[in-house]
Amino acid sequence: MPITDVLRAFATVFPAELPDKTMIATVVLVARFRRPLWVWVGAVAAFTIHVTIAVAAGSAIGLLPDAVVGTVVAVMFAAGAVVLFRSARAGRDRIDDAAAPVTAPSARAAVLGSFGLVVLAEWGDLTQLATAGLAARSDEPVAVWIGALAALASVAALAATFGRQIVARVPVHRINYVASGVFASLALWTVVELVTA
Repeated sequence: MPITDVLRAFATVFPAELPDKTMIATVVLVARFRRPLWVWVGAVAAFTIHVTIAVAAGSAIGLLPDAVVGTVVAVMFAAGAVVLFRSARAGRDRIDDAAAPVTAPSARAAVLGSFGLVVLAEWGDLTQLATAGLAARSDEPVAVWIGALAALASVAALAATFGRQIVARVPVHRINYVASGVFASLALWTVVELVTA
């Protein structure tokens, strides 16, 4: 298993997930449940399901002719870049401290609540589409799975541990701009590969 596929998946998914609604949701869940570890466990369990589905779908797409796969992947990355750029311009990702009630539920409630929210919020998410695109272009779906899941788990860990401090210091719209640039670069790279192949 080439480490380059793992690193490519990580480098693609990590910056895209930073400004994502799931990171914000994880911060809010930690504030609500006051159990960062268990919120993280629930989020990672949900991410595992999504990454598995994305890699399976991407691998199926990868069976199509190269020109079709390249076009689909380039469009997915370009669409992701546009969505992230528009989100950055709108500056919509903000945390409302008043919306996070203070409670101290059980670890089980934190895991189940986090799992339920993330598993629903991630359907059709940019990172799921990016993971499918990477799997479609790779002969190493396991490496893509590992890299994408590691990126999602890392962002969830950051959100659970430092989320409020990160959002307070680094405006989310700036993170969105960086992620948009990564997606645009990947779209361009895919088009160049398609044209030069």
